[in-house]
Amino acid sequence: MTDAELSKLKNSCHTNLAGHKLLSPAETFSRMADWCQQHQIEHDVYGEGASVQMFEQKVAQLLGMEAGLFCVTGTMTQATVLRLACLERKNPLVGLHATSHILIHERSNFQTLQHFQSLTLGQAHRPWTYNDIKTQAEPLAALQIELPMREIGGQLPAWDELEAIKTHCHEHDIHLHMDGARLWEAAAYYGKSWQEIALGFDTVYVSFYKGMAGLGGAMLLGKPDFLAKAKVWIHRLGGNIFRRTPYVVSAAMQFDERLAAMPAYFARTQQLFEHLQVYPQFRTNPSQPQANMLHVHLPVAPEKAIAIRNHIAQAHGIWLFNNAVSAALPNSSMFEWYVGDQLLNLDDQSLRRALNLFAAEMRSE
Repeated sequence: MTDAELSKLKNSCHTNLAGHKLLSPAETFSRMADWCQQHQIEHDVYGEGASVQMFEQKVAQLLGMEAGLFCVTGTMTQATVLRLACLERKNPLVGLHATSHILIHERSNFQTLQHFQSLTLGQAHRPWTYNDIKTQAEPLAALQIELPMREIGGQLPAWDELEAIKTHCHEHDIHLHMDGARLWEAAAYYGKSWQEIALGFDTVYVSFYKGMAGLGGAMLLGKPDFLAKAKVWIHRLGGNIFRRTPYVVSAAMQFDERLAAMPAYFARTQQLFEHLQVYPQFRTNPSQPQANMLHVHLPVAPEKAIAIRNHIAQAHGIWLFNNAVSAALPNSSMFEWYVGDQLLNLDDQSLRRALNLFAAEMRSE
């Protein structure tokens, strides 16, 4: 199927288990217009404007950071942060996990643009431990931790391990940066506030188009003098767009609602996990949910998994997941279930019907 045909098939389904409901551009822009009128929003000019600064301050206060800087993309933002940390310490070495978004999804931008050098620490299939960092012999300028870790099913380091890593970095002048693209999803599992989680990090990046379901955009949080340097580099890299207002509004208008729903999303993920235990065809990573996402492993190749998804969509109007990729073992695959509004609002009877259809198709293979 072409991308257009797949999109048409997905939109034709009456039930969708993946993520948040995707609104049409007309619905999105109508909601944004109403919110702008209600709050008397005016455009910014290159990021300068009351609506942008108020949102920056709000997020900074929520995380207990001194200041915030709204940015266009996380790809640009994180590479800039780590470059600056290295320049400040005259040391090009940054510690990254093997599943770091920077290593896997950002087309080696830090190498191509000569931002810094990376050193892979720890083991690829589990979060870092304090020992992984403590036993690193070479001095690091910076360390990046993703919370939660998307590529291994939303896993999080144990709280005491995270606190020990924070202390180690502080004592050894290692700039500790959080890839918090899905930070909002971490608090329910830890049972901690976002301020407690962010405490001890020098900088934090958060996203507004993943769990927040905004149009795009990100924010960098940290000390004002560091953000001032980052702002210069982001300008150099082409990130100083004329209007940030559309991105800020699309995030700000639903920010409080999305944050308030995070515990419910996590509780629904735990319920989904319990439902999945009935079906031996499905294996989950992690073994217990740590965020409102799960990776589901299947004993079929990704092409077969996608064919099953498409057949169930065509025959029953149920969209199971967005994509499947190869897993470590031959003839196996994995897909990600991000639990958002759609699964939250789906009754258990409908969920079990979808899982029964999925399992039956798997058994026939």
